[in-house]
Parts: sequence; C-alpha cells; structure tokens
Amino acid sequence: MSANEPEPTPTAAEERPLSVRDLLAYCAAADAVSTPPKAPEPTTTGHADDDEGDAARDAA
Repeated sequence: MSANEPEPTPTAAEERPLSVRDLLAYCAAADAVSTPPKAPEPTTTGHADDDEGDAARDAA
C-alpha cells in the first residue's frame, strides 16, 4: 500500500460481532421487505349495503 492510499475502513462485522438480537432484527426486516402484500379479503357486508342503496334509489 502506498502512502497516498487511504487505509481501508473496517466493516461493521469487524468492529463488533453481531448479536442474535441483531440477526433476528435483520431477518425480520428482510422478510417484511420481500413479502408481497396480501390481497384484500372479500367482505360479506358489501352486498347488503348495495341492496339497501338500490331500494333507496328506487323510492326516490
């Protein structure tokens, strides 16, 4: 290494070892980012509201 080159900076793993808590946090974050969102669940109340709306429109 020449005098003009900066010394390599240590990585986080070289500064301190990872704890189990850190590893679990990294895994949870990776899982949250990589899991696609769930499709919305169909509702059963939507049909009853539609029927009431139709009756109100017919009466008007």
